[in-house]
Amino acid sequence: MLPSRAMTSDPATPCAPSARPFLLAATILASSMAFIDSIVVNVALPAIQGEFHAGFEVLQWVVNGYALILGALILMGGVLGDRYGRRRVFTTGIVLFALASLACALAPSAGALIAARALQGLGGALLVPQSLAIIAAAYPKNIRGRAVGIWAAAAALTTVSGPVLGGVFIDLLSWRAVFWINLPLALLAVALTLRFVPETYGAIRGATDWLGGLLVTAGLALVIYAAGELPQAHQGRGALLAVLAAGVLTLAAFVVHEAGSRAPLVPLSIFRSRVFSATNGITVGLYFALSVVFFLLPYTLIQVHGYSGLQAGTALIPFGLVMGLLSPLASRLGDRWGLRATLSTGAGLVTAGCMAFAIVEGRGAIDYWTGYLPALLLMAVGMTISVAPLTTAVLSSVADEESGVASGINNAVSRIAGVLAVAAAGMISLVSFPYYLFHRLAQAAVDDGTRAALLAGASRLAALRAPDTAAPHTAQMLHGLILDAYVGSYRTGMAVAAIAALTAMAIALRYLPARVTPGMGGR
Repeated sequence: MLPSRAMTSDPATPCAPSARPFLLAATILASSMAFIDSIVVNVALPAIQGEFHAGFEVLQWVVNGYALILGALILMGGVLGDRYGRRRVFTTGIVLFALASLACALAPSAGALIAARALQGLGGALLVPQSLAIIAAAYPKNIRGRAVGIWAAAAALTTVSGPVLGGVFIDLLSWRAVFWINLPLALLAVALTLRFVPETYGAIRGATDWLGGLLVTAGLALVIYAAGELPQAHQGRGALLAVLAAGVLTLAAFVVHEAGSRAPLVPLSIFRSRVFSATNGITVGLYFALSVVFFLLPYTLIQVHGYSGLQAGTALIPFGLVMGLLSPLASRLGDRWGLRATLSTGAGLVTAGCMAFAIVEGRGAIDYWTGYLPALLLMAVGMTISVAPLTTAVLSSVADEESGVASGINNAVSRIAGVLAVAAAGMISLVSFPYYLFHRLAQAAVDDGTRAALLAGASRLAALRAPDTAAPHTAQMLHGLILDAYVGSYRTGMAVAAIAALTAMAIALRYLPARVTPGMGGR
């Protein structure tokens, strides 16, 4: 039997004023670990690929092993905090994340690294939802917004500094160091939590939907695994198609289960709101595009243009700076322009940014200031003016008592969109790179033996190297052909990202009202 306090809502402010700064620091430290590890690993991918001699399909699982579990279970994490105590679940998540980070740092193989990343995702799914809930329970309404603003600013700072910090560690030490850094952060976060964070509980509505969490996680994992493996499967395609079908059926079972559950993880009735459904569709399009760019861009800068890890991380700084500096203005812009105009403009700028990435000069020395920076700024401005109106639209499209669920669903949707984006980027790369490589090798009249050897290793993409037996001038020529082929696949991926953002723009223009009004669900 659970304690009776678990069945009631929080007291108004169950935290002494003197403890609040330390409580806020604990939530920032813990959240920063989760945010950093969702970004910094992208800069480490070339180094990981080099050490484990891994194909690109392995790299996408290094990213998605974390993001899939985090996105699928983040709603469950919030429910567990409400039921069993936010401090308890928060602390458990931090400890689990730290242990998983240790396992990542010591991983002897790519498979072990992926498994440890999945465990990190589970830790993140436990700690991330508790952060804002702990802040909301500790601060009275009149100063809560300031505390949330500090927390959000720290998240933006993490976005800026994470890739740079990772680049320093990769260049000076090893890619493993990006995981070691989590251990002191976790230790300090746990110490602050145990000392200054009081235990709070949320209102409990029925049983925990364990089956729903299992079905959505398993379904997404099966679909993404099959989609990633099919492009390079010369044998066993039938088995992979069966896995894909099993994933689709599992996701269908999740929908059926949620429809009949008394305490669903995702209450499907909320999607009767046309505006809520539309804003989640826009979320998918925008975060899909963003995730494709941040997955492909660091890899391209390092493998094609010769950037170091630090240089690649530094190249991403303007994105975070723009979001941090312009975010306060974005909400005012939304009030002035209205919902439809703001979100369609934001999605249009993201589309333009993706297309600008696609047409940057292929390979060799690139002027960052006239090549990649304009594209990055377009995306940053587009995302900045979209995020606040999206949040406002989500909360305004449902009844007040559904706002927490609506916000949680939209958060999960944005993360799952990132998972699907990385899977799609990997699939596109693994399909298009061999195609481009085959045609470039044919045009260069490369002999059949060398051509077969290169195509057999095509899953390594830009990390592919000429056979050891090739003469120096031949190896140099082949390296150029490999990079040309990779640039072709990179451009294809960016074009798909642009299509996703353009779809978000179309949804905004077609389904959103001109301005936000309370209860504008349109059910």
